[in-house]
Amino acid sequence: MRSSVLLAAALMIISGTVAAAPAMAAPAYPACQHFYTGPIPDRPVTGGHGPGTLVPPVNVSGRLPAPSGVSGGISGSTVTFTFKRVAGAVAYRAFRNGQALQWISDWGQPTLTVTDSNPCQNANYQLYAMSDASGSEPSIGQISTSYRVGTDGKLAPWSLPKGTVLNYRVTSYNDTGQTALGYLAGSGFCAVDARNIPWGTRFAVPGYGNCYAADIGSWIKDDIVDVWLPGNQADNWGIQRLNLVVS
Repeated sequence: MRSSVLLAAALMIISGTVAAAPAMAAPAYPACQHFYTGPIPDRPVTGGHGPGTLVPPVNVSGRLPAPSGVSGGISGSTVTFTFKRVAGAVAYRAFRNGQALQWISDWGQPTLTVTDSNPCQNANYQLYAMSDASGSEPSIGQISTSYRVGTDGKLAPWSLPKGTVLNYRVTSYNDTGQTALGYLAGSGFCAVDARNIPWGTRFAVPGYGNCYAADIGSWIKDDIVDVWLPGNQADNWGIQRLNLVVS
């Protein structure tokens, strides 16, 4: 059969046409698993109410810009990509589905590279730059858009289209400190299953206001989103099933 294929290709070249190489299909990676492998209790809808005043959009424009120029894709059994340096950055962090993947120090190398040795299907890869290597909240830049490997094996930007409606259960938390992304928890920040909703996604929540995906949680899996509210307001929210609209 191999001889027949070679003969056919040779005949096409002789006749003045060039046979295009067959497209290489991307490897069939395993499905991406949720980071928490312990039991998650059933969380039935209980109802509740919001803070009364809708939360405005979070503003992250004063932070270092997100890395750009992301290029790469499948390389053997890994996913490898490069990106451009960000002025003022000394280090970068790469994430896969909201989980830390790699720390990259900026010492003047021509290109900055990220390698994922254990890729999974439709993983969301994201990056941010840091103005110092401490990991302190003020040093953390804006999170990049998500990048996914396409059927051609190359990495390309991916996001939920504006206007997408997600029918989710919405819970609430009041934890303080840094979110998993690194920003300080507070009004307007939400925890998501980053396999489905990449960090940086903005969406409207009825009765709450605007959410900016910047956190994850052990029980935040599949069709659950956690909105941030202070003190007892988090308890008063309860568990609601709502239509979230990507903005």
